[in-house]
Amino acid sequence: MSQIKDLVNHLIKKHRTFNPFELAERMGIIIVYEPLGSTLGYFSRHFRVPIIHINQDANKEIQTFICAHELGHAVQHSNVNTTFLKKHTLLSTDRLEIEANTFAIELLLPDEFFYEKNNTNFTIHEAIENYGVPTELLNLKSLDGKKIYPRTERTFLFF
Repeated sequence: MSQIKDLVNHLIKKHRTFNPFELAERMGIIIVYEPLGSTLGYFSRHFRVPIIHINQDANKEIQTFICAHELGHAVQHSNVNTTFLKKHTLLSTDRLEIEANTFAIELLLPDEFFYEKNNTNFTIHEAIENYGVPTELLNLKSLDGKKIYPRTERTFLFF
């Protein structure tokens, strides 16, 4: 998964932001907010135009994570229309979804962010609350090549 971290770091450096909405805009990816019921979001292409669909009824923090996750699909799986991101999909082992979740976590919680914030006692849990990262996905985040949170038996993976 260090390839994903490298990709994310490259995008952050190139575009000078870790904000998924700004990254999508700078990369020419359209973001559409629409009522999706229990679906949180999905990525699609329409006539070669990449589009991130986000549930307009999700709270702002969750929308941030949804955007980051779907941006992961747009960057890593650009020729695949992703399946819908559902609220309660448990124990997904689908490689594309794990990669998109890892991309989102590395984007929203980059290593440098913690080094800068550690001086102010900013914790991983506070970062997660601020950026809508589901606690159940903490096992995907690594810092200096080490997992920062142990793998749990029940891991929620979104797609």
